[in-house]
Amino acid sequence: MEFPIVRPRRLRVSDAMRRLVRETDLLPRDLIYPLFVTNGKNVKKPIASMPGVYQMSVDNVLKEGEECLKLGIPGVILFGIPAYKDEKGSSGYDPDEAVQKACAALKKEFPTLIVITDVCLCEYTSHGHCGLIEDGDVLNDPTLDLLARTALSHARAGADIVAPSDMMDGRVGAIRSALDGHGFEKIPVMSYAVKYASAFYGPFRDAAGSTPQFGDRRSYQMDPGNVREALKEIEQDLAEGADMLMVKPALSYMDVIRAVKEVTNVPVAAYNVSGEYSMIKAAAQNDWVDEKRVTLEMLLSMKRAGADMILTYFAKDAAAWLKEDM
Repeated sequence: MEFPIVRPRRLRVSDAMRRLVRETDLLPRDLIYPLFVTNGKNVKKPIASMPGVYQMSVDNVLKEGEECLKLGIPGVILFGIPAYKDEKGSSGYDPDEAVQKACAALKKEFPTLIVITDVCLCEYTSHGHCGLIEDGDVLNDPTLDLLARTALSHARAGADIVAPSDMMDGRVGAIRSALDGHGFEKIPVMSYAVKYASAFYGPFRDAAGSTPQFGDRRSYQMDPGNVREALKEIEQDLAEGADMLMVKPALSYMDVIRAVKEVTNVPVAAYNVSGEYSMIKAAAQNDWVDEKRVTLEMLLSMKRAGADMILTYFAKDAAAWLKEDM
């Protein structure tokens, strides 16, 4: 049998050749770094289930913002650890709370850093759910006003992008209306349009203190078995004024990222969530995997699947590794 003329290995013979023909690249500018911000000063409290991640006061968040810019990471997303909680999550739209203070401080100190804020109530409610509760049920429509108030408070504090993650129907429209009605028509909405009821959120709930006090979130977050429903969600959010879309989690939902990318022409974000992060960290600490190689391969796969940007707790490490390899 005559040996084939075509030899795919010709294009793999060296690192330079592989770089030349590479179809997908991962760059620091593709990454967004999540930060947990709390009240006080000089606070940097380790999160046991997320090695290398901390609850931080605004002064330490500023140090993170500066480091991100030096690494080429264009933005951060803020999650709040409030001073108080109640049934309505009113600390979420308190102008004197941690997220609002962090927004203002980051934009004053680093005007070019993109500051995104998570818009939800679960970190701020005493019951840990993402909306108002009545007779054990999460109320959809009455929650929309509180979400809009929260987003508006973030915009007033200086946020560049607001990102609703609650999964209430109609929240994008309510937020868009509130922003536009108060002169913030230039602030984009990054909708967590496709957020699954996932077991991969466990470490985040530890970090944010947002574990539900009863029940679970399956009545408003998506069923992991559905893809067509994801396309319905993005269609609705785009119609309500979403500027960007997010799929969460990322690692087990690559097919969903691809499906969303194929039917939309707006930027698509993927959230490399806490459970995905902690699994790699735990395996690396036991020398079961090469943390750098596994992390960069995973993030590249998310980019290849269609993500234009990736929210990841690995952002700083990944950016540093990528710079080393340039």
